[in-house]
Amino acid sequence: MNVLPIATLARTRAALGELVRPHRALLTGTVVTLVAASAAMLVVPPLLGRIVDAVIARGPAALVDGIALGILAALVARAAFSALGSLLVARLGEQVLATLRERVVRRALDVPLADVERAGTGDLLQRVGGDIAVISEGVRRAVPTVVISLLDVGLTLVGLTVLDWRLALAGLAPLPIWVLVSRWYVRVSGPLYAAERRAEGERTQSLLAGVGGAATVRAYRRRGPQLARIEGHSRAAVDAAMRASDAERRFGLAMNGAELVGVLAILGTGFLLVRADAITVGAATAAALYFLRLFDPIGIMLYQLDEAQSAGAALARLVGVADMPAAPAPEEPRTPRHAGVRLAGIRHAYDGGPEVLHGVDLEVAPGERVAVVGASGAGKTTLGAVLAGVHPPTDGTVEIGDVPLAEIADVRRHVALVTQEVHVFAGTVADNLRMARPDATDAELAAALRTVEAPMRLTDVVGDGGDELSATRAQQLALARLVLADPAVAVLDEATAEAGSAGARTLERAAAAALAGRTAVVIAHRLTQAATADRVVVLDKGRIVESGPHDDLVAAGGSYAALWAAWAAPRNSP
Repeated sequence: MNVLPIATLARTRAALGELVRPHRALLTGTVVTLVAASAAMLVVPPLLGRIVDAVIARGPAALVDGIALGILAALVARAAFSALGSLLVARLGEQVLATLRERVVRRALDVPLADVERAGTGDLLQRVGGDIAVISEGVRRAVPTVVISLLDVGLTLVGLTVLDWRLALAGLAPLPIWVLVSRWYVRVSGPLYAAERRAEGERTQSLLAGVGGAATVRAYRRRGPQLARIEGHSRAAVDAAMRASDAERRFGLAMNGAELVGVLAILGTGFLLVRADAITVGAATAAALYFLRLFDPIGIMLYQLDEAQSAGAALARLVGVADMPAAPAPEEPRTPRHAGVRLAGIRHAYDGGPEVLHGVDLEVAPGERVAVVGASGAGKTTLGAVLAGVHPPTDGTVEIGDVPLAEIADVRRHVALVTQEVHVFAGTVADNLRMARPDATDAELAAALRTVEAPMRLTDVVGDGGDELSATRAQQLALARLVLADPAVAVLDEATAEAGSAGARTLERAAAAALAGRTAVVIAHRLTQAATADRVVVLDKGRIVESGPHDDLVAAGGSYAALWAAWAAPRNSP
C-alpha cells in the first residue's frame, strides 16, 4: 500500500526548531521557570540532612523549626514553579501545534488527488485527525512532565557532587545501564511507534473502504472477504501496539534494576565515608535522599517517554505531509484563448501498472457537450480525471484553448470536475456554496440554487450535525457550486449515478442547466444523457471506437447501438 511520506528524525527536529523559533521569548521564560522548579526541590535533601545532624548533636529546637520552614518554602516554590512551567510548556506547545496544523491542512488541501488516491484517504485522515490528537495530548501532558523530570535528574546529580564527589561517583554507578537501555529504547521505540501509527492509518483506510462500499460488498456477496481484510488490518494494528508495549515493559525492568544498583552503591559508599569520618550522617542521608528522589522522575519519564515517543512518531508523519512539494507552478503562466479542449495521444497507467488509456485523441469544440460512454472498465473515469488535471497522463498532451494544461496559471478556474462522490461540509448551505466562490453574495447563491432546481434555503444546516442530504440533493449542491465557480470547461463523472431512478430526471435537468454555455465532457452512466449530448464518444478498453451524434451512432448499428438497445429494452418492455 502506498502511503504519504514520513519525515526523517533529522528533518523532524529541524522542522520543530523552525516552528519554535518565532516563540523564543516564551521558550526562554519556560526554560527559566522549569529550572527554577527543579532548583527549588534541590535544596530539600541537604536541609533534611541538616535536621538529622542537628538531632544527633542535640541542637536547639528553634534550629530544627527554622530548617523545617525552609523545607516548606522550597516545596511551595517547587509547586508554584512546576505549575507555571507546565502552563508555559503547554502554551508554547499549542502555539507551535497550531502553526503546524495550519501548514499540514494547507498542504493536505494542495496534495494532488492522485497522490491521495494512491496513499488511501485513511492515511491522510489519520494524520490530520488522529496524529494531531496524539501530539496535542503529548504537548499537554508528556512534554512538560518529561522536561521537568530531565531537569530533576540533572540537578540531582549536581547536588550529589556538591555533597561529596565520591557520593556523586556512587550515584553514577547505574549510569551505564541508563545510557545503554535508554539508547536501545529510543532506537527501538521510534520505529515501533511509527509502525503503529502506519498500521492505524491502514486500519482506518480499510474501515473507510468497507463502510463506504457496503452496498457493493453486499451486492457481490463479498462480506466475508471484506471483513477478513478489515480484521487483518485491525490485527496488524493491535500487533504493532503490542510490540511497542513489550519494548516499554523491558525498558521498565532494566530501569528498576539500575535503580537497585544505584541505591546499593550510595548506601555502601555513605556507610564507608561516615565510618571514616569523612562526611556526617546528615550528608549521607542527603545523598541517599537525592538518589531516592531520582526514582520518581525516572519512573515518570518511563511512563511519559512512551507517550512522547508516540507523539514524535505522529509529528514525523505530519512533517512529512507539510513538506510535500507543491505542484510546480508554470514558468510562464498562460490563459486559454477559448474553451475548446484537445487531447492528443493520451496514454495513462496507474503506478507503473498496465495502461488504461491507449493513445486517445479527442477534440471538443467551445460550447460543445460530449458524452463519453462505454462498459465498466473502459477507462471513462480515467479519461475525465486526465482532462481535469487530477492525473497527469503518462504520455500525450491535454490542451484547453490551445494552451497545455501544465502551462495554465490556475487550472481550477478553467476546468472543474464533479464526480458522483460529493462531500457535504458541516455548516449551512451558504457555507457549502461559498467553497466555490467565497465572495458570492446571498443573491448569487440563491440564483445558483434556482438554476439547478435545488429546494434548499441558504440557512439550512447540513452535513455532520445537520440535515443528511439525499444523493440527489447533495449532487444538486455540487452542481450549484459548479454554477458559482463558472469554469469554461466542466467534466461530469457519472454525476447522476447515485441518484436512483426517482432523482435521475431531476439531476439530468440540473446538470443540463449547470452546463449551459460551457464546454462539457460528461462521463455518462445513464444513456439518456448521451442522447441529449451534441456528440457521443464510445470508449472500449482504453480506446475510442466510435464518435458522432446519438442518432447517427444508433443508425450505424455499432457498439453504441448495442449499448443503447440494452439500455432502452427494459424501458420499452410492458
